[in-house]
Amino acid sequence: MSFWDRHKIFEKNSIILIIGIVVVISIGGLVEIGPLFYLKSTIEKVDGVRPYTPLELAGRNVYIREGCYLCHSQMIRPLRDEVERYGHFSLAAESMYDHPFQWGSKRTGPDLARVGGKYSDDWHVTHLKNPRAIVPQSVMPNYAFLAKNEVNSSNIAEHLRTNRLVGVPYTDEQIASATEDMKAQVDPDSPGAAELMKRYPKAVVRNFDGKDGNPTEMDALIAYLQMLGTLVDFKLYDAKANLR
Repeated sequence: MSFWDRHKIFEKNSIILIIGIVVVISIGGLVEIGPLFYLKSTIEKVDGVRPYTPLELAGRNVYIREGCYLCHSQMIRPLRDEVERYGHFSLAAESMYDHPFQWGSKRTGPDLARVGGKYSDDWHVTHLKNPRAIVPQSVMPNYAFLAKNEVNSSNIAEHLRTNRLVGVPYTDEQIASATEDMKAQVDPDSPGAAELMKRYPKAVVRNFDGKDGNPTEMDALIAYLQMLGTLVDFKLYDAKANLR
């Protein structure tokens, strides 16, 4: 029997064709899905990536609440034009503690995956209060009210505990110290600032909005923005990749 004769069996018998399709899809599915059941993680560990500080996590909540993700992505694709404009392409490990992740697919504004350290705190304060003072053609809303709203610190420990339930490795010590750590991050002279930096390496400790008192939502959002893309030393990462 020739190849074409065998092929006619599938063309003339829909039931046999359906069975063949199911068999092929099943084999492909097992090959792709099967390994996921015994792999502990599909994400390569990268030095420097850590969970968010309580203040950064609160700022991330503000970011999501105000819909910033609708206009700003946080995923640099491995394409030449994106890498040249925004920096090193995004690594999966950078989003491993994001629930939900902020990759996005629409950019009314620029990608923010590498915005940390790119601008000063004063720049961010001005931009958030009046975006058109920085970019005249901006369509971004004003967020001046964030400087008046104090961060709700009463439930931050529970938020860390909830994140631990979905895999973020917050320790009992970090959860117990969450409220104090949130306040310490905006007060470099406080006794808790040094302890905060031990618990969260590379944490930026300073008064982000320039106002005295308890941390505001402006403090929290800027703290979050200023850490984006700063945890991984991409020079070391690229050097290791080149040695392989």
